Amino acid sequence: MKKGYDFIIIGGGSAGSVVAARLSEISDAEVLLLEAGGSDRHPFYHLPAGFAKMTKGIGSWGWHTVPQKHMNDRIFRYTQAKVIGGGSSINAQIYTRGNALDYDEWRQRGCDGWGYEDILPYYKKAEDNDTYDNRYHGKGGPLGVSQPAAPLPICEAYFEAAKALGIPRNEDVTGEKQEGVAYYQLTQKNARRSSAAMAYLAPNRNRPNLHVHRGVQVQRISVENGIARGVELADGTKLTAAREVILSSGSIGSPRLLQLSGIGPADHLQSLGIDVVLDQPEVGSNLQDHLDLYCICEVSGPYTYDRYAKVHWSALAGLQYLFTRKGPVASSLFETGGFWYADPEARSPDLQFHLGLGTGIESGVAAMPDGGVTLNSCYLRPRSRGTVRLQSANLDDAPLIDPNYLADPRDRDMSIRGLKLTQEILSQGPLKRFIKAERLPGPDVKTDEDYFRFICEHSKTSHHPAGTCRMGSDDQAVVDPRLRFNGLERLRVVDASIMPSVVSSNTNAAAIMIGEKAADMIRQDHGTSS
Repeated sequence: MKKGYDFIIIGGGSAGSVVAARLSEISDAEVLLLEAGGSDRHPFYHLPAGFAKMTKGIGSWGWHTVPQKHMNDRIFRYTQAKVIGGGSSINAQIYTRGNALDYDEWRQRGCDGWGYEDILPYYKKAEDNDTYDNRYHGKGGPLGVSQPAAPLPICEAYFEAAKALGIPRNEDVTGEKQEGVAYYQLTQKNARRSSAAMAYLAPNRNRPNLHVHRGVQVQRISVENGIARGVELADGTKLTAAREVILSSGSIGSPRLLQLSGIGPADHLQSLGIDVVLDQPEVGSNLQDHLDLYCICEVSGPYTYDRYAKVHWSALAGLQYLFTRKGPVASSLFETGGFWYADPEARSPDLQFHLGLGTGIESGVAAMPDGGVTLNSCYLRPRSRGTVRLQSANLDDAPLIDPNYLADPRDRDMSIRGLKLTQEILSQGPLKRFIKAERLPGPDVKTDEDYFRFICEHSKTSHHPAGTCRMGSDDQAVVDPRLRFNGLERLRVVDASIMPSVVSSNTNAAAIMIGEKAADMIRQDHGTSS
């Protein structure tokens, strides 16, 4: 590495990869992207079904939450990506954006330029959609967005079961309306994962001004006289940024590094012996996440992909994928779902479903010995707020992650409603020929208190943390609507941590959009807009 660059980007995830690629379009700008994780060369990062390996430790920091005091002190595994491409390299590839009203509410809360009509062009700019080219979608962008390559007949039965409860089919939940059950579009191209690294970095790897270094941890952001000057690496190396330092380490990693740099709640930093550079109490506050609940049923035949966990079936699936780009390997395993209401009076859908074409797909989730199907639900607009704090001043120590799940009683009530609705869907007539019996929660769970106890034992993160470096126009906001850090010059935060409130869906597509919009704003601010 050289000692000086124009832009230093910390974190090569969904947003950071986008920013690095777009800023390297400025021919006279030297762009450095630093990623703590390693390469994405392993096939699991590229085969869609490789997702099943990801929440079990591959490409992850291996972090956990603190005991959740509103969930009987349950500790959750908290998968956060540690690989080039970040979350886009290890997620289930589900392409959803949230509801238009999410963004309009951001704008109403003082985030000018972030209403739905403001951000829609950036979603379209990113997309290379294999189906749609219209007001809501684009073609020709870097990111592959595709219809599922390997749905199963049980998916169509799921749609009919939802219809029996008055939930309609929706061909495009990222289009005009969000309501309804659907095949999700996926971040795939030619039945391979289209991560931010593959979409934005790989095609531009030969640009002489784009420097990507993996396996590099940043110890702190260097600040002098209120100006971000560069970074100090874990090995003591110091690098300077002539124009800006851009922090894109995610909703856990970004507030963590800020606090390690002395930027955050002064009392917390002082208690750990960290010199305070800037007292900013909201760094690491406002953590939001979707809590995922699930209903698991045993199936009455080989109707899902569970059998392919066995070696000989797995080998056959590999051959099928090699020659046809179809079958289990081409499946993200959660490519079916949709949006509906826990609260009938909600301003837009407040529940999301993910139909898992098997069981035990994610870490800690029960598997059915003879095969099964999983239907997840999550309440999309939680009121509970948590924190990201430091365990110590040591870079090697994991952060203290506290989503504070179910702190607000409404989150508990709405989550239980969502779980009951998954049970209703799976019990409908169109699914009866596929399903032998419900195993979790099962018939013994009857009262709301029973459901609460079940949730405390059988739930997980949806992997959608957001909000820990909140954007706003008020004095307490961490970044302004141009994502510039309040109180420090030449520092921006660009990732899902800037969301004032988490979007009503998966967050990966939104993180990529944030990267696209941020890159445009940075170029404008430096007089190099395209």
